Amino acid sequence: MFENIRADLRAHGGDWGAQGFWALMVYRFGRWRYGVRPALLRKLCSVVYKVLFKFVQIITGIELPCEVEIGRNFVIDHFGGIVISGYAKFGDDCRIRNGVVVGLKNVSEPIAPVFGNNVDIGAGAKVLGNIRIGNNVVIGSNAVVLIDVPDNALAVGVPATIKTKKHSEAVQYS
Repeated sequence: MFENIRADLRAHGGDWGAQGFWALMVYRFGRWRYGVRPALLRKLCSVVYKVLFKFVQIITGIELPCEVEIGRNFVIDHFGGIVISGYAKFGDDCRIRNGVVVGLKNVSEPIAPVFGNNVDIGAGAKVLGNIRIGNNVVIGSNAVVLIDVPDNALAVGVPATIKTKKHSEAVQYS
């Protein structure tokens, strides 16, 4: 847990005040508590997690449940209005901004998007449903993505249209 928190702090530029870092600390604690033994101590940790989760959700406007699977160097740039479904999965080096929603398309189908590595999601974007977002993808601000996005692509518009990035744009920025 502590190694992940140190990595999250580095990914947020060492800024302890970054609200995205706060949300990730609570997230890491929530994931860690599953391995706590004995069961009574785990239940106590679960109560602490739920209080911290709600506190961070209210203060920062970031909903990042511990059921989400995230890779290394996950960055929450800016805070507020961020909702991520517990069914979502993120690869390494992903970045999201304020107003992003990652979730279910239909409540009857509890499957959220799966993201590859090096995905950059612009402010206000909505990524919904049983879709796969490839590696080295940029999702534009306010895009509504309801279809798969291949590697090295750009998704823009409402509903999103897919454009292939030129080779120079496909370089990883970290």
